[in-house]
Order: sequence, then C-alpha cells, then structure tokens
Amino acid sequence: MAGPVTDSGENQEGKTPVRAALASFMGSAVEYYDFFVFGSAAALIFPHVFFPSTGDAALVMSFATFAFAYVARPVGAIFVGHFGDRIGRRKVLLFTLLLMGGGTFLIGCLPSYDQAGWIAPALLVFCRLLQGLSAAGEQAGASSLTLEHAPDDKRSFYTSWTLTGTQGGQILAALVFIPVVALPDEIKYGIGWRIPFWLSAVVVVVAFFIRSRLNETPEFEEAKANNEVAKLPLAVLLRDHWADVLRVICCAFIAAVSTVFGNLAIAYGVAVGMVDSITLWLVVAANFVALFTQPMFGRLADRVGRKPVFVYGAVASAVMMPFYLLSMSQGSELLVFALAIVTFSFGYAAANATWPSFYGEMFSTPVRFSGVAIGTQIGFMLAGFTPSIVTALGGVKEGGWVVTAGYTAVVCLVASVAALTARETKDVRTADLGLRTSRAPQGAVA
Repeated sequence: MAGPVTDSGENQEGKTPVRAALASFMGSAVEYYDFFVFGSAAALIFPHVFFPSTGDAALVMSFATFAFAYVARPVGAIFVGHFGDRIGRRKVLLFTLLLMGGGTFLIGCLPSYDQAGWIAPALLVFCRLLQGLSAAGEQAGASSLTLEHAPDDKRSFYTSWTLTGTQGGQILAALVFIPVVALPDEIKYGIGWRIPFWLSAVVVVVAFFIRSRLNETPEFEEAKANNEVAKLPLAVLLRDHWADVLRVICCAFIAAVSTVFGNLAIAYGVAVGMVDSITLWLVVAANFVALFTQPMFGRLADRVGRKPVFVYGAVASAVMMPFYLLSMSQGSELLVFALAIVTFSFGYAAANATWPSFYGEMFSTPVRFSGVAIGTQIGFMLAGFTPSIVTALGGVKEGGWVVTAGYTAVVCLVASVAALTARETKDVRTADLGLRTSRAPQGAVA
C-alpha cells in the first residue's frame, strides 16, 4: 500500500510522483517536438526537398515517410518492451531518448534530392525508422514509470503529464517552425528547414539530465526482489493478457485524431486558402490550452473512472472534427481558432490524458511496459498511415473534409467500443493491477 504523500511530492516508500511526471513530460516533449517537426516538414517542406515530382504525388510520398516510423514501432515495441520489463524502465528510457534525438538531428544533416538523388529520401526513411524505434518505447515506458511512482488515487492525474508533454513538444516545434515557413523559398528549402531538427539536441540534453536523476520504480524493484521479473515478458503477455493487448490496439486508433489535427488539417487548411503560418498557430493555440485541460481530465478520471472520460474524448472528437474542418473555408480566423480549441483541447484531450493510466492499468508489473508498448504501437500504425490514406482519398483537397471527418468518426467509434469492454481500474491498488487474469509465478516463464 502506498505511503502518505508529503508536501515535496514524495511519500514514505520513496515514490517520487512529481519528479516522475516531470521526467515523463520532458521525454514526451522531446518525442513530439521531433515528431511534429517531421510532420510539419512532411506537409510543407519535404515534397520540395526530397522528391522529384510535385503536387499530390510528392505530398503522398512525403507523408509515406512519416508513416515509416509507425512500421518500425511495433518491432521496436517488442525489443524495447522486453528490456523495459527485464532490466527496468529508467535505463531503457534513457536509451530511447538518445535514439530519438540522434535520429532527428541527423535528418537536419541530410542531402536534398537535387544533391543525392534517391539516396536522399532513402536516408530520410532510415532516420525516420530510428525515430520510430525510439518512440516505440518512450510513451509506454514513461507512462509505466509514472504510474508505478504515483499514489493509488492519483495515477491518472500524474500519468496524464506524460501526454501533456506531447502538447509541450508540439507547441515548441510549431513555434520553431513558424518562422521557417515565413522565410524566402531559397532559404526555407535550403538551410532554414534544417534548423528545427538541429535544435532538438538542446531539448534532448535537458530531458536526459532530468531523467537520469530519477530512481527506478518501487513496483519494478519489488518485482525484481521477489524474483517476479519475467524471463520472456512477451510470452507471459500473450499467455495472460492477449485480450488486453487487442483492446489496447483498438483503443490506440484514437491517436489518428491527433494526426488528423496536427498534420492533415495543416495541409487541408493550405488547400482551402489559409496561410501556412495560421495553420501552425492553430496547433499552438489548441495545444497550449490542452496543457491545462489534460491534467483536469486526468483528475476527473481519478474521480469518475478511466472509461467514461476516454469514451467522451473519442465521441467529442468525432462530433467536432467536421465543424473544425469546415470552418477553415469560411473566412473567419476567430471561428477556426475557437473550433480548433474545442475539438482538440476539450475533446481529444480527454482521451489523450486518460490513456496512459487506462492502458497501463490493464497489465501487471512484470509485463506492463511490453503490454502498453506493443498494444499502442500496433494501434498507432493506423495513425501513421492516416495522412497517406486520407490524402490518397482526396481528403486534403477542397471539399475533402467529408473524407477526413468520416475517417475520424470510424476510428473514434472503434476506440470507444473497445474501451467499453475494458475493466474499470480507478479503485484497484497499483500492486493488484492486472492480476485478475494473471497466473503466478509470472517470473517462471523460461
């Protein structure tokens, strides 16, 4: 049972929820700074720099490079999840942080198509795969680490900071990228677009310093001391938690909403006449408000449960997305900003804040990292291919809001139905999470 929490945020058992939440926030900020910079560049820069054709063909190929990371993520999830459950959350998270930062920095050093031909997009794909391998374990590990440090009655609130870090990263990326798109073409498509990728090194250094000062979680240390660390976490996971893995995969489809909002909407807004910089400011505004609404949704999930808050976020996203997209062609910037904030900050943010605790609490300590990593990364593949799929269907052309809104509604429906089949865990002690279907001893798997 968790000890009483002191004013410093630490309790008598040595848990450090505030520091764990900060470390998770910074790690997610790095990941989503890197991912949003890449996504913005894929929509606005890469079609002109890395591909020989123009128009929709170049955009589809550019968005395909965005998707490649999501192909690597399930593979990385198995690898990273295994070691996260075998040697600990903290060590693996330090590795993923450096891998993500390194891959992003290298992108800024790549030659263009005019300089290297098809070698240029091939190298871009390789660096993107490095990002994907890193991302496979970042959020799963960060949410597991924070959940296992948090008091039983505040797990959703503290783990919500893992995903609130994504908002911080997206805000920082957009603020860095906005001046880039305003540059003259010869500078923007020359050295200008590279600067945001190089700046990722600064964010990585700060996050690494914070994370390196954090202890391993008490839950993992206890499992290790009791010889309950699984020798093959994947085998235990598929034996005892296969239904939960499938449930997380379907729930994770909700991430496609973030991709639609942060990447596709940018391209669609430009297609219907909006200025590039305005579409980026929409992302900044919505993510800034979400910095405040997501912790509120996390607290709400600790009071009323994970399922109702998650399902509300999915349904609200599906209902509001068509209004948001339609507003882009109405000529009212105030209306577009208002609907962007409502759709993302008061809709999708509810599901985004809740899923770290919702998914993590489905699994027991010996397989939590693997369960969340594998389940989310397979589900996130849909989000990764969303830009290419919707663009190929005409979703970024004038009138394409119908395709994009319909696609969003379908993924939200699947996520909602899957969430409704889950067990509510807000009142379950951390030590008892995932034990309903588990077999003991879990560490006995060869």
